Amino acid sequence: MKNNQAEFVKWFDPLLVALRDLGDSGKPMEVSRKIAENLKLTDDILDSSLKSGVNRFHNQVAWARQYLVWEGLLDSSKFGTWKLTEKGKEKRLTDQQSRDIFKKWVDIHQKARKAKNDNQIISGQEKTPPEEFEEAFHPELLDVLMGLSPNGFEKVCKELLRESGFENVEVTGRSHDGGIDGYGILELNSFVSFKVIFQCKRYRGTVPRAHIGDFRNAMIGKAEKGIFITTGTFSYDAIREASRDGAPQIELVDGEKLVKMFEKVELGVKPKTNYLVDLNYFERFKE
Repeated sequence: MKNNQAEFVKWFDPLLVALRDLGDSGKPMEVSRKIAENLKLTDDILDSSLKSGVNRFHNQVAWARQYLVWEGLLDSSKFGTWKLTEKGKEKRLTDQQSRDIFKKWVDIHQKARKAKNDNQIISGQEKTPPEEFEEAFHPELLDVLMGLSPNGFEKVCKELLRESGFENVEVTGRSHDGGIDGYGILELNSFVSFKVIFQCKRYRGTVPRAHIGDFRNAMIGKAEKGIFITTGTFSYDAIREASRDGAPQIELVDGEKLVKMFEKVELGVKPKTNYLVDLNYFERFKE
């Protein structure tokens, strides 16, 4: 952070451009990848992580999105999707306009949290995912998963896949299995089903491309589909490798998606309703 300024402010306008390129809406990781593609960002930027293991770039883009929601340029109503508002569809932001939006909302939140100064608010935003970030993973659940034994993590992933519609799910429980931790059957309909193998890796950092390549080599000839499950994140090279043309496709489940899967089937978690004050709504009544 320099001159009372957060790094994520530089993504304000690129985020708007990326969403327009995607047809005015997109999933969080899809938007981040479009920004990276448009700006030709290096892997050093894309794969950098915070101490918590959160991907730094995607976290910054998520915070940029949050400020644009507060400013009314993005719609926050659709779960799991980032969408431009009518106001945001035609909006382009200069560096100065981005800084003005940033400072406006830091000031608003500073007044709402009188115990914290601007630097404390900005520092907190730089180090953690935004509260309104729909795809942000739940740190408490990931901490619990990281505390399981390797065998225990494989077993809980087995339960998760069963609850998610897989049948005959088994954990291999063998060493030297080439990275295959288990398998199951996914039935699409009464006529079509296929075998899926999976690998489960407790990981705080970023899973590299090599791990995906090794897993694919292990699954060839054994199953039609592979699933790689981790508590961490995947490098951009790993994501590209998983969907490489001409090779068996591998579904990637990172920490964010893993938590959403647990929440969807309510496995080991209990639903809770929270109401957050919409400062943008009340701001117009101050004059």
